[in-house]
Amino acid sequence: MISLEDFLKVEIRMGKIISVEKVEGSEKLLKLMVDLGPSSAKASEGEGRDIRQILSGVAKAIPEPESIVGKMVPIIANLAPRQMMGMESQGMMLCADNGMPILLHPAEDVLPGSIVK
Repeated sequence: MISLEDFLKVEIRMGKIISVEKVEGSEKLLKLMVDLGPSSAKASEGEGRDIRQILSGVAKAIPEPESIVGKMVPIIANLAPRQMMGMESQGMMLCADNGMPILLHPAEDVLPGSIVK
């Protein structure tokens, strides 16, 4: 069990998958580029959008990775970066577990960066 205070530290935001590719040398990892909406911190660097590279172990469940480009998915946005297969993962995509990962999508359109409560 975790406390409510611990749970409230987790920042879950909706992200739009803008590109997907298989990770060479891995059967289960996909490299996702995900748009998490406007970012004031990155805007000062002239970028304007919070684009994250996220490595996710969903490749076996998604035989056609390009089919998820444009999909909105929940992302843990404040997770410390982690090295995997020589690349940095900058968040975590949340999925349901039915023996295989099942992507979660909003029932209505939401903007990238929308907070999940």
